[in-house]
Amino acid sequence: MRPLIAILATTVWVSVNEFVRNQLVLADHWVEQYAGMGLTFPAEPQNGAVWGLWALCFAVIAYFISKDGGLLRAGLLLWSIGFVLMWIVIGNMAVLPFSILPVAIPWSLIEAFGAVWIMKRIAS
Repeated sequence: MRPLIAILATTVWVSVNEFVRNQLVLADHWVEQYAGMGLTFPAEPQNGAVWGLWALCFAVIAYFISKDGGLLRAGLLLWSIGFVLMWIVIGNMAVLPFSILPVAIPWSLIEAFGAVWIMKRIAS
C-alpha cells in the first residue's frame, strides 16, 4: 500500500510542477515558439491528460530508481531520463523553446529530486 501512496503523491507533485512551470510561468515562451512554426500551442484538456499520464509514468520510474542508491544518484538518473532525454527529442523536432532552459533546468532538478525524496520518505 505504501508504494501506491508514494506513486500517487509523486504523481501529484510532478503534475503540479509541470502545470505551474509550463502553463503559468513559461507559457509565453511555448506559445511564441509554436506561433513561429505556424502552430497553436496544445493546451487542451486532452493534452493535460497525456501530461498526467506522463507524470504517472515518471512517478513509477521514480519508485524503481529510488529503491537503489542514494538521493543524489537516483535524482540525477531520474532527471536525465525524464527531462534531458525529452529536451533532446523536442529540441531535435524544433519545438523546444531554448529560452525556457534557464528556468526549466533548475526547476526540473527540484522536481526530480523532490520525486525521489517523496518516494524514499513514503514508500520505504
